[in-house]
Amino acid sequence: MYASQWFLTLFTAKFPLYMVFHIIDLLLCEGISVIFNVALALLKTSREDLLATDFEGALKFFRVPVPKRYRSEENAKKLMELACSMKISQKKLKKYEKEYHTMREQQEQQEAPIERYERENRRLQEANMRLEQENDDLAHELVSSKIALRKDLDNAEEKADALNKELLMTKQKLVDSEDEKRRLEEESAQLKEMCRRELDKSESEIKKNGSIIGEYKQICSQLSERLEKQQTANKGELEKIRLKVEGCEKCSILFNKEGRLKAARKMKEGSEEETDEEKEALKNQLREMELELAQTKLQLVEAECKIQDLEHTLGLALNEVQAAKKTWFNRTLTSIKTATGAQGKETT
Repeated sequence: MYASQWFLTLFTAKFPLYMVFHIIDLLLCEGISVIFNVALALLKTSREDLLATDFEGALKFFRVPVPKRYRSEENAKKLMELACSMKISQKKLKKYEKEYHTMREQQEQQEAPIERYERENRRLQEANMRLEQENDDLAHELVSSKIALRKDLDNAEEKADALNKELLMTKQKLVDSEDEKRRLEEESAQLKEMCRRELDKSESEIKKNGSIIGEYKQICSQLSERLEKQQTANKGELEKIRLKVEGCEKCSILFNKEGRLKAARKMKEGSEEETDEEKEALKNQLREMELELAQTKLQLVEAECKIQDLEHTLGLALNEVQAAKKTWFNRTLTSIKTATGAQGKETT
């Protein structure tokens, strides 16, 4: 009434799988007697509960409370230890068998044949109903398991299709990111080459302007030295002439201590004309030198302006290079993160 399901299904119909696995391991290791040891261990652990119930209550107790008790791994472990430790001798079994047959013969002799057949018929009907119920339960479980498996299979197929689509999209993104990376590398190489050319050009112009500025400074210093020498020479000549005039008696008659003429008006006018011509010549020469110096200073200022423009252009070029490098690095880093994130999702 209760053990047939245990033996037919090897305890898989009601008991948890970790307990069933242990039973199957012992079955393969020690033989068919393990099944009876487990059944006897179940009866022994449920002895008090079974003695306190009637027949129907005992059948219900085997269907619900017994499997529920062994959902705990600790209880299942204790049960298996008890089953392995139980030793049933053949003599004891033969004694039980003999007692059972003797008892059955006595009951058959005491009972009328009709009552015995009716009782046997009721027992067989109950067993048939129980087996039909178990068959219905197993069929329902089988159909439910098939439906669940089909649903899981459909979900797995849908998930596989979604993963394949994500994989294709990830591969396409990877190809696009590689193309973008190659394009950015080419742009970076071109930008570096352009910056290098501009830098070389700027350096050559800076060197050229530096040499021009050095030449202008040298020319200005030479002109300044010439002007100072000329002024010094003129002062020396004037001083010599004044000394000679003071040392000469005739000249001292014509000139006073300040160097002015004392002679007649004609003589004064002639000397004034000569002095004016010399002054005019000196003024013209001084004006030319000042003009040349002004032109030199103007060229120097223009050269400094060009240098400042070149330095400004160089700074802009360096800033563009840095911005290009940062932009390229950020795009590359973003592409790598995107590709890594997509691969992580694909792996998950």
